[in-house]
Amino acid sequence: MNIEDFKRLMSLYGNEIGLEFTEEQLDKFFKYMNLLLEWNEKINLTAITEPEDVILKHFIDSLTISKYIDNNKTLADVGTGAGFPGIALKIYRNDLKITLVDSLNKRINFLNEVIKELNLKEIKTVHSRIEDFGKNKEYREKFDYTTARAVANLSVLSEYLIPIAKVDGHCICMKGSNVKEEVDTSKNAIKILGGKIKKIEEFNLPKSDITRNVIIIKKFKNTPDKYPRKAGIPAKEPLK
Repeated sequence: MNIEDFKRLMSLYGNEIGLEFTEEQLDKFFKYMNLLLEWNEKINLTAITEPEDVILKHFIDSLTISKYIDNNKTLADVGTGAGFPGIALKIYRNDLKITLVDSLNKRINFLNEVIKELNLKEIKTVHSRIEDFGKNKEYREKFDYTTARAVANLSVLSEYLIPIAKVDGHCICMKGSNVKEEVDTSKNAIKILGGKIKKIEEFNLPKSDITRNVIIIKKFKNTPDKYPRKAGIPAKEPLK
């Protein structure tokens, strides 16, 4: 895809969700896409490789949560993978201070390359299992917002995201369709961890029938010290 077609499609989809891009932002997104596709031939970063799909299912999808995030805040993107939503948000929202967390060093190397090539500031990577990250005093209860996209069931995800959010901070859980059962089975886990579901919004990605849900959890009290549990346990034995 040439850069003109890329910019036209990004702008078209952006307008559908109320976003306008500068030329500089569009240039950075184009460079990001090309780095993603180039690196994807060496390491497995994404199964989505058609440029039109990268635009809609990665970039635009990531940016759908921008409206929930106040200005000049800190955000941790957990299990960021190839940088979604964290790097996409940073390109669009330069005011945010973003920490990208991933357990695979190859992905961290890719993210660092993107940060360098796009000259992004106030964004850093941390190579860590999220359970260890959540126990680290440097990060525990330090973020205004925590987020993750397609990482885990909501009960498990809550144990990853709530411990690193500040009291009065928010966890933004990016999910696909059919979240009712997940929501119903996770309410007690969310309460144990110090959170409460504040809002659930369902929508379709622009000009598609692809359904997404955003679940926003507000943290109202400190998370008990024993959470998150040791690496691997939250996924094997989700809180009930």
